[in-house]
Amino acid sequence: MPQVKIIAKNFMDMVAALPAMKLDKLYDNTFICEAVLRSLPPLAKKYALQMLYIDVPVPVKSMEEWVLPDGFSKHRVAIDRLIQLRVFIENTDRKRETSYLLHPKFKSNLQKYLVYGGVLPREPMPSNITVRLPTLEELDAYALEQWECFLLQLISSSHAERLTNFSPSMMKVFQRGLLSQREKGPRLTESGFQFLLMDTNAQLWYIIREYISNSEDRGLDPADLISFLLELSFHATGEAYNINTLTEIQRSIIKDLADLGVVKLQQGRKESWFIPTKLATNLSVSLSDSSSRKQGLVVVETNFRMYAYSSSKLHCEILRLFSRVEYQLPNLIVGAITKESLYNAFENGITAEQIISFLQQNAHPRVAEKIPSVPENVTDQIRLWETDLNRVEMIPSHLYDEFPSKGVFEAACEFARENGGLLWEDPKKMRIVVKGEIHMQMREFLRHQKQ
Repeated sequence: MPQVKIIAKNFMDMVAALPAMKLDKLYDNTFICEAVLRSLPPLAKKYALQMLYIDVPVPVKSMEEWVLPDGFSKHRVAIDRLIQLRVFIENTDRKRETSYLLHPKFKSNLQKYLVYGGVLPREPMPSNITVRLPTLEELDAYALEQWECFLLQLISSSHAERLTNFSPSMMKVFQRGLLSQREKGPRLTESGFQFLLMDTNAQLWYIIREYISNSEDRGLDPADLISFLLELSFHATGEAYNINTLTEIQRSIIKDLADLGVVKLQQGRKESWFIPTKLATNLSVSLSDSSSRKQGLVVVETNFRMYAYSSSKLHCEILRLFSRVEYQLPNLIVGAITKESLYNAFENGITAEQIISFLQQNAHPRVAEKIPSVPENVTDQIRLWETDLNRVEMIPSHLYDEFPSKGVFEAACEFARENGGLLWEDPKKMRIVVKGEIHMQMREFLRHQKQ
């Protein structure tokens, strides 16, 4: 997938940004320590394990001897990450020499983990209580359906089959930066289209990040929320866990996560339980490590006809952003890329390269193996239609004429040129056009010239 600027890489970037006191509190939880260790770069992971049974601070100079000269840049990256996450605590002695010590809570929890082995955050419920649980295939289908339902409500509530339980104010927080308000209603921004181009894990992390950022407004501690979400990623996919083992705050969080397809809620005769989906186990995975790729669905022909093998309403709405959707069959969306549909996309801030990238990234497996996967005449024409709109650039400007002398005219030209505002000059008729942004400065300059 294309690199998208609007999201952080992973949970650990947000963990590293927490105040020292809250980060220290997080390390009370063994699962947080394990998640942090998993997220570290290989060299940083080696350093953390190497320091696990060293009780005295290790000087910086001694640690630099652990690596070869050509590995010093990786050494620096590893140390910086360990300090950011407070896995390493810096000490400076009287001689101003720096040394590193492993965080005591992090150290203690990992020692216990290595000696006694890992355990699940909570035990799954016995099968005689939970009756029939969904299969992994059914759970994946449920997660996808819930996620697409949420995205449809996010970008176009009128097309959503059912609404989630998120409050309107919370939906506005999620939509911040993705939609812009216009006279004809909310429109998808350039960042919003980038968001739709991302894979599901990246989209989920963006929403979770906004959910955490807004948590204090809802009376939740961000550190507690991060701790629970990371702990959730250690649960086994498809197993049932008793809701009564959760705190009151965690129960409200789990209901929101069910709306996102992260967990599935079920009710028995006496007990209630939640079942983590694959989205939950991916929460602590770095997006750069994620190798998941969306199954291709689009076939574009040389005559600009487009076929998408999908029954998803979300896919239909995404394609409608830059093409004319003609009809939708049970498993097929048929449309065409037209000049008018592309002009509409360009006016909404979507670029030709983004559209071409989307078509290439989502090419059907039958055409994805071909080079190019999208016909060249189609990609060339999309770029040409974009340049048609950019032929004339509108710049607010001012015309100056009737200069009293050639000297004043040349001085005005030079002043405008020095300030980067000269657009056009006519020495014969002594006329110039300057950018509107330097209009007031030019007037002041000419006033002084007259004096």
